[in-house]
Amino acid sequence: MENKYTGRTFIVEIIAILIGLVFLVPFYYVISNSLKTFADILTNTSALPSVLQWQNYVQAFERLDYLRVFTNSLIITVGSNVVLIIFCSMAAYMLVRTKKKISNIIFMTFVAAMVIPFQSIMIPLIKTAGNLGLLNSMWGLVIMYLGFGSGMTIFLYHGFIKGIPVELEEAAIIDGCSPFGVFWRIVFPLLKPITVTVMILNSLWIWNDYLLPSLVLQDPALRTIPLATFFFFGQYTKQWELALAGLVLSIIPLVIFFFSMQKHIIKGITSGSIK
Repeated sequence: MENKYTGRTFIVEIIAILIGLVFLVPFYYVISNSLKTFADILTNTSALPSVLQWQNYVQAFERLDYLRVFTNSLIITVGSNVVLIIFCSMAAYMLVRTKKKISNIIFMTFVAAMVIPFQSIMIPLIKTAGNLGLLNSMWGLVIMYLGFGSGMTIFLYHGFIKGIPVELEEAAIIDGCSPFGVFWRIVFPLLKPITVTVMILNSLWIWNDYLLPSLVLQDPALRTIPLATFFFFGQYTKQWELALAGLVLSIIPLVIFFFSMQKHIIKGITSGSIK
C-alpha cells in the first residue's frame, strides 16, 4: 500500500514539474528574445541568443524614460491599493456585522458587479469622467480602480471577517473602545493575511493594466509602463527587441514584490473563501 502511494505521489510530482515547465516557456521566449537583435528574432525566436545584446536594455531604459513611467505606475498602483484596502475593508466589516437584509443585498450587488465586462461601460465611464474632470489625472484613475476593484476586494474581506470572533469586539467595547477604534485596533490587524492577498492580486491587475490608463491618461508625462511599452510598435515598424527588453524591465519589480509576499497568498485566499 505504501509503495502504491509513493508511486502515485511520484507521478503527481512529475506532472506538476511538467506543468511548471510549460508555464515557464513564455518567460524563456521573452527573456531570450530580449537579448537578441531584431534580425535574430525574425530568424529563429526559439533559439538562444548567439551574442547577448545587453544594449537592448540600455536603449529600452532610455526610450521608455523608465524612471518616470516606473514612478507613475508605482503611484497609481500604491494609491489604488491604499484606497481599496481602506474603503473595502471597512465596507466588508459593516456588511458582515450588520445583520440586516439590506446588507446581503448590497453585498450581492458588489459580487454581481464583478461579472460586468469593462467594455460595456467603457464609453459612459469616460464621458462621465470627462464631465467630472477626472481625465488626465492619476488620482482620477485611482478613483476608477476603486470602483472596479471593490467587488472582488469586498468579497475576499467579507469571507475572512466572518471567521473573526465577535467576542473580541465586544470585549473591546466593554473596555471603552469606540466602534471606529474596534475596527482599526482589533479587527484590522487580524486581517493581515487577506490584506496581503488583496494587495498582491490588485497590484498584478493594476500594474499590468493597459486599456483603462490608455483611455484616461492622454498626457505623455503621465504614461505608465504598459503605455510607454506600446510605443515601440509603430505603424510601419515593430521594435521587438526593445519591446521585449522593456517588458522584462516592467515585470521585474512585480516579480520581486510577488515572491516576497507569496507566502500569504494561499492562507489569505483559502481563509477568505472558506470561512
